[in-house]
Amino acid sequence: MTVESNDHPATEPFVAHGPVRRGGSILLVLLIAAGIVAVAVWLMTIGRSQAQPYILGLLALLATFGLFNLFAFAAGIIRFSDRATDDPVTGRIADQAQEGLVVTDARGHVVYSNAAYLALTGAAGPQDVRPVERVFIGNPDVSEAVFRLLKAAREGKRQQEEVRIAGRDGSQGRWLRLRVRPLGQGKRDAKYAVWSIADITRDRERQEDVFQELRHAIEYLDHAPCGFFSVNPAGEVAYINATLANWLDYDLAEIGSGGLKLADIVSGDGAALLTSIVPVPGEVKTEVFDIDLRMRGGKTVPVRLYHKLAFGADGAAGASRTLVISRARDEHSDPERAAEVRFMRFFDHTPMAIATVDRGGNVVGANARYAKLAQSLSGEGGAAKSIFRAVNPRDRGLLIAAINQAAEGQGDIAPVEVMLDGAKERFAQFFVTTVEKDERDAETAIVYMLETTERRALENQINQSQKMEMVGQLAGGIAHDFNNVLSAIMMANDFLLNAHKPTDPSFQDIMQIKQNATRAATLVRQLLAFSRRQTLRPQVLDLGDALSDLTMLLRRLIGEKVKLDLVHGRDLWPIKVDVSQFEQVIVNLAVNARDAMPDGGKLSIRTANVSTEEAAQLANKGMPAADYVKIEISDTGTGIPADIIDKIFEPFFSTKEVGKGTGLGLSTVYGIVKQTGGFIYVDSRPGEGTTFRIYLPRHRVEQEAVSEAHAGNGTAKDSVVAAEAAKPKPDLTGQGTILLVEDEDGLRALNARGLRSRGYSVIEAANGVEAMEAFDEKNGAVDLVVSDVVMPEMDGPTLLKEMRGRNPELKIIFVSGYAEDAFEKSLPENQQFAFLPKPFTLTQLVAAVKETMAPQ
Repeated sequence: MTVESNDHPATEPFVAHGPVRRGGSILLVLLIAAGIVAVAVWLMTIGRSQAQPYILGLLALLATFGLFNLFAFAAGIIRFSDRATDDPVTGRIADQAQEGLVVTDARGHVVYSNAAYLALTGAAGPQDVRPVERVFIGNPDVSEAVFRLLKAAREGKRQQEEVRIAGRDGSQGRWLRLRVRPLGQGKRDAKYAVWSIADITRDRERQEDVFQELRHAIEYLDHAPCGFFSVNPAGEVAYINATLANWLDYDLAEIGSGGLKLADIVSGDGAALLTSIVPVPGEVKTEVFDIDLRMRGGKTVPVRLYHKLAFGADGAAGASRTLVISRARDEHSDPERAAEVRFMRFFDHTPMAIATVDRGGNVVGANARYAKLAQSLSGEGGAAKSIFRAVNPRDRGLLIAAINQAAEGQGDIAPVEVMLDGAKERFAQFFVTTVEKDERDAETAIVYMLETTERRALENQINQSQKMEMVGQLAGGIAHDFNNVLSAIMMANDFLLNAHKPTDPSFQDIMQIKQNATRAATLVRQLLAFSRRQTLRPQVLDLGDALSDLTMLLRRLIGEKVKLDLVHGRDLWPIKVDVSQFEQVIVNLAVNARDAMPDGGKLSIRTANVSTEEAAQLANKGMPAADYVKIEISDTGTGIPADIIDKIFEPFFSTKEVGKGTGLGLSTVYGIVKQTGGFIYVDSRPGEGTTFRIYLPRHRVEQEAVSEAHAGNGTAKDSVVAAEAAKPKPDLTGQGTILLVEDEDGLRALNARGLRSRGYSVIEAANGVEAMEAFDEKNGAVDLVVSDVVMPEMDGPTLLKEMRGRNPELKIIFVSGYAEDAFEKSLPENQQFAFLPKPFTLTQLVAAVKETMAPQ
């Protein structure tokens, strides 16, 4: 069913049931009052005795009438109407409303309808009034909307729908707005639903006209001969016209889906220029920028931007409106414009920040690199207006002085190295150039700024590396000399112990000397570990088992206040390390962590495999991409201050009290890890704890097998440590001729005395030249050569080459305070020799000699 037009004759409003509105008259009230007064006057004139029956009768009549009214009011026969209900203005508002109004009860029956409703629904009179669902029955375009409205009415909710009604005989249809709401808030009124129908055809037509005008405007803007785009405060491109999209080779459909940012279409640091406008609350600013836009394929196009930005009352920037004019023209047709474009490209894309400033340091103009740098320093939406704000206050006076020199016209102003302002420590070098004075120009100087943070960090790293290398060389040299001294002390101590019984009064003093010498030898080994010149006996190790074996020892070391948490990674790769040195690394780090947690805490040791790809992503300085096994040792202690964290691996550096540390713990750890081929890094924050991360190279069994097959039996070296670990031989005496080569006279005499005491014949030589002369005098009839490595005139490796040339089967033992790796590379391949590190005792010396001379 279709709805009739508004031209239908108006009809009277219809009320199906309810109270009949009764009219009142003031004249009737006056007449009744006059009658009562007249009766009262008459009764007064006839006398009291005669009037008494009449008075009683009148009172009885009034009482009967009042009682009847009370019963009638209680029964609902008489009702006191509200003044507002009988107000003709209130009643006419609904009756004469332009919207059709109809009230239905809980059963859907019409209780009230106004004239507009009758006209809109085409009802001829009150007898034809129908509810809304019956008016539009059979109309598929409206039935779904009406169904939703009926559901809302039953639930006591508000609902609104807009529907289109087709016209008759092909005439233009109309748009109707249907609404429903409960009549009131009470339970009684909520049973009634108020429906309204309004003809919104003209409103729809006006909206359609506005939409068409907007579509035409957008179409004109899209095909304008210049580009246009808008960017919201988040840096996202909210709109871009078809012309600019075509220049940049973008599809408008893709841009409309979102995801395109300002940095995607602006080349280099040009985006920083657009966001560098200093905000001024309540103002609208328009800036002109000559930059390059980036096409989707990566090519650039030079453009000029008229960038308009409005700021709110709080200084927050709104969406920009930016006009884009292409400057990509043929250089031959306009050489001046081409030159200008080339200069602006050079100016904006140079890696150096450039700004022109006035005498007060205010920035007059700047390139994109400066705008980006200023934003990173200020942390604000706009760049700092004063160039002095980019400099730390402690160095700000240096830049002020340089700009003052430029203002005075001085040339050849020296560069200024300053610290930049900001949360992070950054440095930059400023070059200030004088600008020729012009009354129209405000510029005083051109300032070129080059950030030097990375360069300074690299210089500091190189200086620290060189410092550590020099300290390592010094420590290694000192350790070598100490080893010679300690060897003589320990050898002489052994002679004294052999000559004194435990019951002798001086025996305890001799044992004290031995203990102190052993302690000194431990310190020397720590120095050698730092300098990476100690002797390592690496072996393939399962990291999980090794750490599990250390668990009981670590728990005793860290005490009960510190909780130990050991977490192993799955399927750990094998590593090849010196077991004792590896244990020293873990123990040193655990003890340091314990000392950093005096009130207790948690010590966590975690292990994991790190693949080559993961190592490459870590970007640790100096660590190449390869397979590693990571050991992470973390504590919840006091942490390490930032000003000393770069010094913790230096020898003799300690934050502990005097007498409570040697300062060699972490330097020893550093040396052992480096000599093993690994890497160690530290992260710490004061008050939050410290984490050491050790990366040891993965050991591959197949590579070791290939290496052993290539070396054969020629490079097998005797291990003194293995000899000591084996069961000691009861008889260390022997026979044979030994050539002893040692440049330290006292140590050589003690060693010779010890060997002779065990039955050997000893030939002494102070250097390699004397050793060769003695060797030739004996015609090579020497059973064993015991030689120092570092000697004047001829060192140990050279002596080995000469003697092996005369006697290839000659046996030799090298003794040295350095590691055997220090001179192994200078030996010819496939050479056999034994090695005995200094300092050593008499027992260790004779044990090594007897084992080497034993028949193979």
